[in-house]
Amino acid sequence: MNPYKTLSEATNDLFQKGYTYNFNLRPDCIECMENNTSLQPDEFEIDNVYRFEGMNDPGDSNILYAISSHHGLKGLLVNAYGVYADTFSADLIKKLDAHHDSN
Repeated sequence: MNPYKTLSEATNDLFQKGYTYNFNLRPDCIECMENNTSLQPDEFEIDNVYRFEGMNDPGDSNILYAISSHHGLKGLLVNAYGVYADTFSADLIKKLDAHHDSN
């Protein structure tokens, strides 16, 4: 169950809990521009997943991933719900999708 009402509420709270980096999706990894780090799917864990539906359009939904790397980085990744370009690696999609049904 999602304890947050909005994406901004979640990001602010998780920032206070140490998820201070911002991750972006790349074709075969996630990337943290703040410290120039790329993480392969086997180098990070998804601690929690939070879904947010758009206020006016349920198709305008986002997923917030709280991520911890095996290198000690903790951060957040925001992605449109269920939207993946064909250019993403199967391992990365599998890692992200594994948490959709469990939360």
